[in-house]
Amino acid sequence: MMQHDVIVIGGSYAGMAAALQLLRARRSVLIVDAGQRRNRFASHSHGFLSQDGADPAEIARTARRQLEAYPTLSWIDGTAAAASGEKDGFSVSLADGSGHEARRLLFATGVADGLPEIEGLQERWGRSVFHCPYCHGYELDRGRIGVIATGPMSIHQAQLIPEWGEVTFFTNEAITLDTAARADLAARHVTIEEIPIARIEGHAEIVLTDGRELAFAGLFTAPHATPATPIAENLGCALMETPMGIQIRTDEAKETTLPGAFACGDVAKMPHSVTLAVADGAWAGANIHRTLVFA
Repeated sequence: MMQHDVIVIGGSYAGMAAALQLLRARRSVLIVDAGQRRNRFASHSHGFLSQDGADPAEIARTARRQLEAYPTLSWIDGTAAAASGEKDGFSVSLADGSGHEARRLLFATGVADGLPEIEGLQERWGRSVFHCPYCHGYELDRGRIGVIATGPMSIHQAQLIPEWGEVTFFTNEAITLDTAARADLAARHVTIEEIPIARIEGHAEIVLTDGRELAFAGLFTAPHATPATPIAENLGCALMETPMGIQIRTDEAKETTLPGAFACGDVAKMPHSVTLAVADGAWAGANIHRTLVFA
């Protein structure tokens, strides 16, 4: 069985950015990608220099075409089921039963978004319900914006988003506001709505349990992110709790608590955006290369 220098689990923006650094150092890289980009529901990506407003799927396709120009790349469209081993001797098993070996591992698996259990929200995620105002706020054209609470981080979201429009903050029985928080939100001209949400309809119309219907240009909520797969945790990599959810613990070089195994992108960094994921991936790729040179 061929031993690659690096196996990258996850072929979205962070994983490909890391692979590019390694391929340009003429290292052999295998990318295993299940094809589940976190932003697959969005039709446009914003805030990524030179790609502002582009289709995120096309950004990914272009990146893959560029990687495939390097002869030391191998790519498998499939799902990594398990990983084992240690530095200089890792093995990755795929769902199809095949096995692959590498000296280093990189987890760029992304995260799963734990969303509020509100009827109509899931199908609008990435289309009219968002988590990042820097990615989607400008296009709302300073219209009415709803912020749906999920926990303490939602207060910060409600404080920030008035930069992009007129905000109504729905506590939705997920948070209790103290006097100081209420005063701060009032100073920012945020309307507080404490009647629970029954469902979301139309483009971004919130129907409350008392029957009222409130229309918005867009909605924001703070999902609780968790690694999209437990493969890193099962290998022995430590996780950590952050204000945005659970991520893989890494050091400044993006190495996990297991020597030789690295992690990057949304699964190993907060906050989350395409720009930050690409930067994190590039840094991880360069650091992995250094360990191959100086190990």
